[in-house]
Amino acid sequence: MTQIGVSFRVEAADIDESVAAGEQAFDYVIRMAASKGAAVAGKLPTHIPVLAADTIVLVDGQVLGKPLNYDHAMTMLEQLSDRSHRVVTAVSLYSGGSSKNLQVETQVTFRPLSRQMCESYLSTSEPWDKAGGYGIQGLAGAFVVAIQGSYSNVVGLPLAETWQLLASHGVTGHLSGG
Repeated sequence: MTQIGVSFRVEAADIDESVAAGEQAFDYVIRMAASKGAAVAGKLPTHIPVLAADTIVLVDGQVLGKPLNYDHAMTMLEQLSDRSHRVVTAVSLYSGGSSKNLQVETQVTFRPLSRQMCESYLSTSEPWDKAGGYGIQGLAGAFVVAIQGSYSNVVGLPLAETWQLLASHGVTGHLSGG
């Protein structure tokens, strides 16, 4: 948000982030973003726009969330090694009493990762609060050999699409129009 010049403040949304039985990944990520937005919007006057987002990593149809512990993070990195996966972010905007959702998908391909590379990465603070157990904007950027789609989506907020959504609802920063 700072990058596109939009003033904001962060409000935590206390919601249950469990996947519902039988819920599809794309439905889940939209529900998470919408639930986060609704939780915060419900505490504020309707004239204050609320933007919420959620990001998941998908490999073989499986949702990789944030790692629970070291072994879980190692398993995730091993699953991502030497192959492609999808990063999906849902963004929800609550403005004027209504909401609008969008979803962005990016394909990311990792190089082969040795056990030592994974151990070195897991000894840092980077992987612990990130879907899939990695942050492309940090050291794990060295794992990526190809990306198809939005880089900022993989970071966690697809800027082009978010800017367009905000601008279409009258929220502007350094850039106006949408």
